[in-house]
Amino acid sequence: MQQVPVSLWTLVAGIVVTATSIWIGQNHTLMPVQASLQAPLVDGFFNVMFTIAIALFLVVEGTIVLFLIQFRRRRGDDSDGVRVEGNVPLEIFWTAIPTVIVLGLGIYSVDVFNRMGGFEPAGHPHSAAHVAHLPGSALAATLSDTEATTAPAIAPTIGIGASPQTLNKPADLVVDVKGIQYAWLFNYPDSGITSGELHIPVGADVQLNLSAQDVIHSFWVPNFRLKQDALPGIPTELRFVATKPGTYPVVCAELCGGYHGSMRTQVIVHTPEEYDSWRTENQIAQQQNLNQVVAVSESPSWRFPAMGNSRTQRVNPADLSTSEFLAPHTHDMGISAATLESLVMSH
Repeated sequence: MQQVPVSLWTLVAGIVVTATSIWIGQNHTLMPVQASLQAPLVDGFFNVMFTIAIALFLVVEGTIVLFLIQFRRRRGDDSDGVRVEGNVPLEIFWTAIPTVIVLGLGIYSVDVFNRMGGFEPAGHPHSAAHVAHLPGSALAATLSDTEATTAPAIAPTIGIGASPQTLNKPADLVVDVKGIQYAWLFNYPDSGITSGELHIPVGADVQLNLSAQDVIHSFWVPNFRLKQDALPGIPTELRFVATKPGTYPVVCAELCGGYHGSMRTQVIVHTPEEYDSWRTENQIAQQQNLNQVVAVSESPSWRFPAMGNSRTQRVNPADLSTSEFLAPHTHDMGISAATLESLVMSH
């Protein structure tokens, strides 16, 4: 029986490895559901890397298993193995292949980064705001200093900005996002709404202006395949388009303290009609809560129940709404009760 040439075995193995790695690399379920316009770009790059990784794994591990079987020590064979001093063509091959792979992935990643808007923000990140952000100032400042408008004093210079298709076009919705230990605050400058959750309409070009009150945080939405650091004193930007209505987790991906693991909230992608309804309801609700908080917080007997007098009446905490009960705490923190209530509800 004629022996099958090694070159033919190599060809067959190459075909099997290629087909297997491509199938696994393109049909895995490792990533969560895509929910943004940028997600397919990231997944495409991930699938290419995963395909290459599967192929390399099969080649390396397959070779090890083959050699363990083919060149195992036979019973009664005490001779030395064949001495191999080197193989220049093989060494060139296994040096050239990784070089080509790394260069190819590098060029591909730059293209993906550009199409996502990574090259749109430009400038020097160490702004005057960063220089002025002295140690300890985050603890001394209250949220009331920035609650009315948490927009950076200067335009963000780093982050994910407009894609080449939306370059030089204003975003449909701008939201100022502030990270604090251990929560996210979302302020809508166009409507005055402040929330502990991010609400956006599907299909809208959304721009998040990120900042941090105390330490570095990282705003990560796995379903959007987007993550951007929020830095104290340095404004950053994250711009995206949500493509699928639903509720998706928002996670802080930067170790920011002892309760870092609990710094979670959610982004709720509405239909345009649902978003308009949410916006209208919250504008009315926050105005009502603000009026109630002002009335309650000005009552001496509410702040100090033991100091009731003839002009005030004692208040039973069990009879108060969430906003009214939180009023003294919000006074100390410098934020509105509606904002604190939204943070509590989001956790």
